[in-house]
Amino acid sequence: MSGIDLDAAIDLCRTGDLWLFRGSSGADRAIRGVTNAPVNHVGMAIVVDDLPPLMWHAELGQRLPDLWAGKHQRGVQLHDLRAAVLQWGHRYAQRPWLRQLEGPGGRDAGGVTREMEDAALRTVARLDGTPFPSTARLAGRWLRGRAPRLRSGRGTDSDLGAELATAYCAEVVAVTYEEMGLLPTAKRANWYDPGRFWSGDELELTPPYRLGGEISVTLPAAPSVEGASTSRLRSAASWVTPWRKRATTARSSAE
Repeated sequence: MSGIDLDAAIDLCRTGDLWLFRGSSGADRAIRGVTNAPVNHVGMAIVVDDLPPLMWHAELGQRLPDLWAGKHQRGVQLHDLRAAVLQWGHRYAQRPWLRQLEGPGGRDAGGVTREMEDAALRTVARLDGTPFPSTARLAGRWLRGRAPRLRSGRGTDSDLGAELATAYCAEVVAVTYEEMGLLPTAKRANWYDPGRFWSGDELELTPPYRLGGEISVTLPAAPSVEGASTSRLRSAASWVTPWRKRATTARSSAE
């Protein structure tokens, strides 16, 4: 599939699908230069029950409401998917792509189980609101993620039982994928950068899961992103309250 419009892309989205973005600003080029990646941002779709499709990612901006926290904040956030893609496409001048997660039996057969969704919810509950690092710390984290391990097993940064002091977009996706059982835990979370989730990097997921190729997404004319999200913010509490309960139940069961 070479390209589709935003509405069609959102209709296709399921939990675990990835959104990748490439921009032309100085910061975008700096991220791609340091990481040698073709893209500079990645987020993960969460589509659960009758909730609207959501984007789970980390960013510096706070123009959109974080639907988990019910307020505007920076760092790791849960956004309305459509509003997030439009903001990155129009306000940040980023080109978007969609990569679909394929499970046992292929895409049509699904594959993300309720247990995997619950693991994603626990990650949202744990990491939402985590601050975004400065550019210098971002580069440092990425470089440290490629340093040789001093001991076997998981590195401190990828220990899923500990809170991340700061996080950036690829770490958020990597940790969530690890929690869902989609990625092995041999790598530190800060080993990942946005380009690791681009098809050219041939990232290996836990079999039989795989990511499909990039689908270019065409955006409609620029809307008022803030205006489009106002009504969603008003009803965010009613959306998220039962979801928080599910996350709490899932956490208790896991313990």
